[in-house]
Amino acid sequence: MPHLSNTTSEFPIFLLTGFPGLEAFHIWISIPFFLLSTVALLGNSMILLVVILEPNLHEPMFCFLFMLSAADLGLTLSTMPTTLSVLWFSAREIILNACIIQLFLLHSSGFMESSVLMAMAFDRFVAICRPLRYATILTDSRILKIGVAIVLRTLISLCPSLFLIKRLSFCKVNVLSHSYCFHPDAFKVACSDSRMNSYGGLAVLILVTGVGTPCVVLSYILIIHSVLNIISSEGRRQAFDTCGSHIGAVAVFYIPWVVLSVVHRFFHKASPICPPTIVQHLFPWPLSAEPHHI
Repeated sequence: MPHLSNTTSEFPIFLLTGFPGLEAFHIWISIPFFLLSTVALLGNSMILLVVILEPNLHEPMFCFLFMLSAADLGLTLSTMPTTLSVLWFSAREIILNACIIQLFLLHSSGFMESSVLMAMAFDRFVAICRPLRYATILTDSRILKIGVAIVLRTLISLCPSLFLIKRLSFCKVNVLSHSYCFHPDAFKVACSDSRMNSYGGLAVLILVTGVGTPCVVLSYILIIHSVLNIISSEGRRQAFDTCGSHIGAVAVFYIPWVVLSVVHRFFHKASPICPPTIVQHLFPWPLSAEPHHI
């Protein structure tokens, strides 16, 4: 490993990390990672193509599915190149500007996916609790506004954190604990005071999960209340089946992301082998990819 300088540098270098202690097995580890990432890319690309080409799928539920697949595609593409470079070629070096670009792509995809999951919960709420008003509530113009709001929410939440990263001073060589640039991981290796970055990142985490999670939970409380009022047992089963895959997608997305963020902020000596390196690439595609289960 290169000698770590204690002096700050105008052009810092970041060293990405694969699986410490398992360097001899990186090639073998890369095989399932590559296969799962390829499945994610092909699966999400197919969903995007089918939704675009099939006029019958130009409906609200499929529009949200399209957005979810696009966000998940960005999440996979943002981490796949550097991870495979580390596993295949031991190419660990990445410059600051490239790291910031990867930060933006990674976190913007994650924020957008969180927002889309919240919109999908609202879609299911309207479909089950207000079925007669579904077409009048979720119109094409309203879906477009929701999409624009998701993009604006992502930019407003993310851009301040990126500017705060840019103002930090880094040593010449900085070792990260993942095979990609992750915001809490990056500002922790700064030579200058990074408390503002930590507080800002925590505020964004609270803003994103603190708004999205309660909305999803509230939607499903209302959905469950409505379903339990259905007299027919077959009707109740169909209603629950409609929401099952979306609940799974919410759990797989939120749990690893929140755990990883909390570990990085409060447990500095935690193991570097954390999700989403493992968890989000074991399930890199949206669990709600079956349209009839949305």
